[in-house]
Amino acid sequence: MTVSYRQPGVVLTDHHFTVPLDHADPAGETIELYAREAVASDKADRDLPWLVYLTGGPGFGANRFIGKQAWLGRALEDHRVLLLDQRGTGRSTPANRQTLPMRGTPAEQARYLTHFRADSIVRDCELIRPRLTGGAPWTVLGQSYGGFCAVTYLSLAPEGLSTAVITGGLPSLDAHADDVYRAAYPRIERKVVAHYARYPQDVERARRIADHLLTHDVVLPSGHRLSVEAFQSLGILLGTSDGSHRLHYLLEDAFVRTPHGWELSDAFQEEVQGLLSYASHPLYALVHETIYGQDDRPTDWAAERVRAEFPQFDAAKALAGDAPLLFTGESVHPWTFDCDPALRPLRETADLLAARTDWPPLYDPARLAANEVPAVAAVYHDDMYVDTTHALRTARAIRGLRTWVTDEFEHDGLRTGAPRVLDRLLAMARDEV
Repeated sequence: MTVSYRQPGVVLTDHHFTVPLDHADPAGETIELYAREAVASDKADRDLPWLVYLTGGPGFGANRFIGKQAWLGRALEDHRVLLLDQRGTGRSTPANRQTLPMRGTPAEQARYLTHFRADSIVRDCELIRPRLTGGAPWTVLGQSYGGFCAVTYLSLAPEGLSTAVITGGLPSLDAHADDVYRAAYPRIERKVVAHYARYPQDVERARRIADHLLTHDVVLPSGHRLSVEAFQSLGILLGTSDGSHRLHYLLEDAFVRTPHGWELSDAFQEEVQGLLSYASHPLYALVHETIYGQDDRPTDWAAERVRAEFPQFDAAKALAGDAPLLFTGESVHPWTFDCDPALRPLRETADLLAARTDWPPLYDPARLAANEVPAVAAVYHDDMYVDTTHALRTARAIRGLRTWVTDEFEHDGLRTGAPRVLDRLLAMARDEV
């Protein structure tokens, strides 16, 4: 049953689909998917081409726009848009600490989660597409991890696509997770150095907070343990357009004087727990490194192992001298599951996923080299989350793909540069730029 309703300038329709958990066993267990259709109010009765949006992550539901916010308004000028909650996210059958125990043991939970990568998401799209388009191909718009999924789409089912539009999401086709993080830590360090150059007063503020966390056991009101490593992970903000400013304002309000001396303020703790909690997107933490698994090697907590190769990120060593504290970025570690109450029950499941070696390939280099689908990609220069060198190597491996390399935007350029970013990419796909 579909339900339609209105927001300013937009008609929205809820769609629910039943798909196989394992597409290799179409008669087996099923899960539910949710997607929201959006069409401009004045075009609701028109036969428009479809655009399916795959958001970043992994582990996030599609954006909950109000009206024609961000890039959606531009897309609705000539498309009917499907905002898909990828499997396990949003209103699709959820995967979290409350639901996964119904699968059984941690081993059974981990086995279940092997079906939540890009290959399964693409096959979901291919089951959905004929029901909505009558069989016509559609445009995929992939932001960040959604771009990884778009490259998998070009590998597995290019016949389902009329156009592929990717923003900040060209993956390496063959890099192991270790390679991804060896490239990531120097980029993160550059972002931290740039932040301190903008806000030099934050050097001492960050060191003071880190010192407090090394000498006190701090548990946030939510039950989240604020270790110094968890505090450093707030550097994930530095990959977005306004993240440096947000981090600065967070640091300047960290302490308050109390009858017991200086303590971390309630306001600071409240904001930090919202930034660090995985309660709304636990799948991100569970499958984050599995998106790089495809070469018969375990990911084996790659971000944690590779971090040891960069001792400048060790907080205790930094504070023992006069070095600035380095924040970290988009990575998941074993201690992430120890600190976060939304993840603690899933630690063994995460360990089993990290040890898994039989991941199927996500990309088909031969098929990509023969690609015939019009494809375009925005590559954000020195993107903190996706390595530019890896992205451009992949761009050269996909036949006909056109890139727009820019340092005007950070990783969230689709949001902050709307509608200009999408407008340019669609024009490039039509060969008008």
